[in-house]
Amino acid sequence: MKWIKDRLIDRTFLKSPKPYIVQSLLAIVAVTIMLYFVEILTHAAIVAALGASVFIVFAMPNTIAADPRRIIGGHIIGVLCGILCYYVFCAGPIGGFFEATEPIRWFPAALSVGLAIFLMSIFNFEHPPAAGTAIGIVTHEWSHLTVIFVIVFAVSLAIVKVLLRKYLKDLYT
Repeated sequence: MKWIKDRLIDRTFLKSPKPYIVQSLLAIVAVTIMLYFVEILTHAAIVAALGASVFIVFAMPNTIAADPRRIIGGHIIGVLCGILCYYVFCAGPIGGFFEATEPIRWFPAALSVGLAIFLMSIFNFEHPPAAGTAIGIVTHEWSHLTVIFVIVFAVSLAIVKVLLRKYLKDLYT
C-alpha cells in the first residue's frame, strides 16, 4: 500500500483531493460548452491539440504554457504555419510531388511543426499543443470554419483561465 501512495497516486491528491476533482469537472464543463457550438470533431489532430491546451490550463495553470497570451498566440502561429505549409507543399504546384513520393510525404507536416516551434519561441508564444494545431491543418482538409474554431476556442480558453485564475492551482508536485 505504501508503494501505491508513494509512486502511483500523487501525494497531494491524497492530502487534498478537492482541487483535482473540481478542476477536472471545470475542464469538462468548459470543453462541453465550447464544443457545443461547433461540429468540428472530424479534425482529430486539432481537437487533440486543443484538448492538450485544456489539460495545461486546468492541471498546470501556473505554468508558462498556460499564460493566456501564449495560448492564443501559440494557436494562431500554429494555424498560420499549418496554412502556409499546406498551400506551399500540398495545394500548390508541387503538392502532387509530395503526395506521390512516400518517403517525403510527411515533410510538409513536419515542417509546419518545426516552423511553429521556431516562431512560437522567437515571439514568446510557447504553447506546446499549438504544434499539434499546425500539423492538424496540414494533414487534413480544413476550412475557414476550422481556423475560426481554433481561434475562438483558444480565446475562450484564455478567458476561462483568467476568470478562474484565483481558483485554479497546479495539480502536480
